[in-house]
Amino acid sequence: MTKKSEYTDDYRDKTLYLPGPTEVRDDVIEAMAEPMFGHRMDRMTDLYTTIVEDTKEFLDTDQDVIILTASGTEFWESTTLNLVEDDMLVPTSGAFSERQANVADRLGKNVDRIEYEWGKAVKPEDIRAKLDENDYDAVGAVMNETSTGVRNPIEEIGDVVDEYPDTYFVVDAISCLGGDYIDIDEHGIDAIFTSTQKAFAMPPGLAVCTVSEEAYERELSKDSASWYGGFQRCLDYYDRKGQTHSTPAIPIMLAYRKQMKHMLEETHEERDKRHQEMAEYTRDWAREHFGLFPEEGYESQTVTCIENTQGIDVAETVETVSEEYDMVFSSGYGDLSEESFRIGHMGEHTVESITELTDAIEDVAGL
Repeated sequence: MTKKSEYTDDYRDKTLYLPGPTEVRDDVIEAMAEPMFGHRMDRMTDLYTTIVEDTKEFLDTDQDVIILTASGTEFWESTTLNLVEDDMLVPTSGAFSERQANVADRLGKNVDRIEYEWGKAVKPEDIRAKLDENDYDAVGAVMNETSTGVRNPIEEIGDVVDEYPDTYFVVDAISCLGGDYIDIDEHGIDAIFTSTQKAFAMPPGLAVCTVSEEAYERELSKDSASWYGGFQRCLDYYDRKGQTHSTPAIPIMLAYRKQMKHMLEETHEERDKRHQEMAEYTRDWAREHFGLFPEEGYESQTVTCIENTQGIDVAETVETVSEEYDMVFSSGYGDLSEESFRIGHMGEHTVESITELTDAIEDVAGL
């Protein structure tokens, strides 16, 4: 049985290069220290309407936006409950796409998987072949497979699904939205969601989802749907009150307001460009010293999964870099823990800050 380990205040600060959580600006952290207020006060309406409408502006979408106190996992459940009556197609190519399929299984849906080797990307033609063979209520796909560093071609997949009007398209963009530009309205996406602790560079605790009009109408036609993450419940309450239907994590929403202003000032396009530059630098460094785990041409823009071709002790390297340089990156996921390691280059990082980490890895690993 796990025993209590007392939380103290004597931990050294570490710079985070994880696939999330990531670094948060000081003024964003400070925003959480404002005096508390009630979630049914006018001040809450001002706060929630601000972050919802600012998010729509940043993402450049006409879709509705829901922001809930939850992890992104909430929208795996709620989009499945809201949109899937019986059958769902989920291509799996890593730990998180497999988990998305498993969630739908647990919810009693008939899940048809297209299984890819870890490190390979989902192919739009495979989605088309399945849609030609069977009727599905929805296709669920991961845009950025955090476990393998693969960026799936969501735009092309969305264009395929859009040709099948009775099938809805759900996208998990948890580890990339805000750091990898996507035109949501252009590619038939009915719901796309993320968590704030990833490329949004905010504290953990909020989940964000956009909802198309068609997805909203689909839920209205169903006999059952998610209660907490129901599109109708969330969006109708917002239209009436400008608030959330249940008590939210107000301090984190205050942080969200501050950070979203920074993101709007930078612009989505410039934020995308900065993440491209970080990704290109990290890939070039990985090719020079190791190798890249993801399929060529499908590398993530926010997290690079590096193949351990040098046979270094990954766990020891991660630990030593943390102890000697106060920088934290990640070993490979699951069975890939020693075969690979991952560098998160998302949020407020720059090429300069990523270079500090790669220099530290070189020193510790003797490269």
